[in-house]
Amino acid sequence: MIKSLRGMNDILSEDYERFTYFINTATDVAQKYGFHFIETPLLEETALFKRSVGESSDIVGKEMYQFIDKGKNDVCLRPEGTAGVVRAFIQKKLDKAGGVHRFFYHGSMFRYERPQKGRLRQFHQFGVESFGIDSVYEDATIIMMLSDILKKLGIDYRLQLNSLGDNNCMPQYRTKLINFIKKNKNKICEDCVKRLDANPIRVLDCKNKKCQKLYINAPKLLQNLCNSCDDNFSTLKKILDNNNINYEIDTNLVRGLDYYSKTAFEFVSDEIGSQSAIAGGGRYDKLVEFLDGRSTPAVGFAIGIERLMELIKMPENLRNGYFIGAMDEEAIDLMVKLAHKKRKNDKVIIDYKAKNLQKHLKAADKVNAKFCAIVGLNEIKNGTIWIKNLETKTEKIIKLGEF
Repeated sequence: MIKSLRGMNDILSEDYERFTYFINTATDVAQKYGFHFIETPLLEETALFKRSVGESSDIVGKEMYQFIDKGKNDVCLRPEGTAGVVRAFIQKKLDKAGGVHRFFYHGSMFRYERPQKGRLRQFHQFGVESFGIDSVYEDATIIMMLSDILKKLGIDYRLQLNSLGDNNCMPQYRTKLINFIKKNKNKICEDCVKRLDANPIRVLDCKNKKCQKLYINAPKLLQNLCNSCDDNFSTLKKILDNNNINYEIDTNLVRGLDYYSKTAFEFVSDEIGSQSAIAGGGRYDKLVEFLDGRSTPAVGFAIGIERLMELIKMPENLRNGYFIGAMDEEAIDLMVKLAHKKRKNDKVIIDYKAKNLQKHLKAADKVNAKFCAIVGLNEIKNGTIWIKNLETKTEKIIKLGEF
């Protein structure tokens, strides 16, 4: 028997209901904030992610599904969503058009890593990207949008904040951090030794417990911000305070990607074990320019859908739509005709086999229909249809034209 590949799951029945409920809820909130849908290809040039995500990241270094296609192109399945949206933004010359452009997206991402609960090799993200606004108010708005989505889904969270500075303060901080790491080089893991040369800031994102304990005493970026970045971060906190968005400061929060600057944030849950981050994002003002576009400020976030599936509080599953059944073989054609017309305005499920009333009522209950409608020889003769409201338990016979 052929099975699905490890870490690549099917989405069926109850999981599908949760999945679509999440997509519909997040989409509704994003549209209320003025964001528009964008879809980018699953397959992109590998260079896109090497240049944006960064070769020092675990995603590029260890986890990408990368191969040479039949046209001798070096390609990979997308491991995250932001880079593809930025590529599309530049390719469509929106960077040169100027103005504000706000997008949301959802779809599959791929990373070759060890599968575990909430972490798959094919997983799904919902994300938003905002281009053209160089204001911390947009950062705050993005955070508030994400907060709204999680609240609508009934998910409790903690918001963690940090600032990654900019080109004015990051170089000096990097030097201080490198000096600290070199003094403790014999105590850090092999991955952090590699990061020391490639991108030392990312050591703070290390998941090794010994390293995490060591970095508690590392220099803090928040204490080394320039005046502009410090004011920016203070304003962000003030906006969130004014809008009743609770947060905590995490000075080691750097995110797992190389393109962030200034605002960085994560939403975490205490209900999903070690994989506590359910969403995150930040500002990436240099990425458009780095990918050969015109310098454009940008900020965004992404939600890992599988990580929060079990946390979603589903609304009460109310009955809806019609189940139409036939009592006699001769009534099946009429049943199909009625269903075809009724579907212009309502959800309709039918059973192609003639059955007795009790079996049809049982089938209608199973699909959670609100109404069970039945036709048979008597209904054909009289031009009527029998209907039962499965919520109120009332029943009546009406003319087919009324139905």
